[in-house]
Amino acid sequence: MSSKAEILNRIKLNQPDLVSDLPDLSLLGSEQFDVLETYKTVLKGIGGDPVEAADYNEIINYIKSNYNLEKRLITTLAELSEIASLDWKTVDPHSLQDVELTVIKAHFGVAENSGLWVTDDILGQRVAPFIAQYLAIVVHKKDILPTMQQAYQRIGDMEYGFGTFIAGPSKTADIEQSLVLGAHGARGLIVFLLD
Repeated sequence: MSSKAEILNRIKLNQPDLVSDLPDLSLLGSEQFDVLETYKTVLKGIGGDPVEAADYNEIINYIKSNYNLEKRLITTLAELSEIASLDWKTVDPHSLQDVELTVIKAHFGVAENSGLWVTDDILGQRVAPFIAQYLAIVVHKKDILPTMQQAYQRIGDMEYGFGTFIAGPSKTADIEQSLVLGAHGARGLIVFLLD
């Protein structure tokens, strides 16, 4: 037997036993806490603004009183067509560079990190949440999950071409460790928590 074969044989004979039992992850979702309050607290902590709304009219009124409607506002939601454009989904993505506010909907949110799950079927264009100066995302309160464990269980069987979690506005820090919001995406994020 060659020395190479002898070494490989020794390695083969000295392998650890395979671990066949996976840990029980069901305990991760058993924590009891107020999911909505946790979501709002975490979102505020990372620079986002939670706004509770009973319906789309309250969202329209909030946007009217907090944003300049003379600037370019776009949305994927027909309910907001009174204040934002719906006809941008097939234009050249570069033409969206002057968007002040994009309003989209999320499939669901996650309380532990305030992430919002969005996919290409509800984004209009993939660039939409990242190119605007400000981003607003609508999510139903009932669709806030406690942890990422439940989130991954929910998206595990979904089919999508593009999907991402968005949490808070764009954040980065320079060499002086100064936090900068909006350097690589939206300068601000509002999450409308719909009843």
